[in-house]
Amino acid sequence: MPKMTVNVSAKCENPTKLVVKARNFEIIVDEPSNLGGTDHGPNPVEYVQAALAGCLNVVGHVVAKEMGFELKGLEVQLDGFLNPAKFMGKSDEERAGYQEINVKMIPDTDADEETLNKWLEQVEERCPVSDNIKNPTPVKITLG
Repeated sequence: MPKMTVNVSAKCENPTKLVVKARNFEIIVDEPSNLGGTDHGPNPVEYVQAALAGCLNVVGHVVAKEMGFELKGLEVQLDGFLNPAKFMGKSDEERAGYQEINVKMIPDTDADEETLNKWLEQVEERCPVSDNIKNPTPVKITLG
């Protein structure tokens, strides 16, 4: 399969609100009002969890089909822990990003536990978003 490039562009409407264009979609990224935002959309770290949940859903269904069992539904529950001190310029002691993200996959299926354990292992291994979160990905930020 050929490699693919994914492109998005974004433009700010104010210091906390950003409009992101991805294909034919507009995504609003904002901060809650208690962090100085206008609360018109999820914040960036919430989108990280949303992207992970979305990817796990797609990969979960693909892998279930490959393994030959029906995934009637899937609930994905996530929580992440981060210390905003670095982001706010108050400390350099911990990284700015999530210290940990916990994900609970709740499949609606008749598959047995052994099958589901193999499924979960494959889903985790094949999810591109999970891979990007778990492994260093070079990010080059330049002036345009």
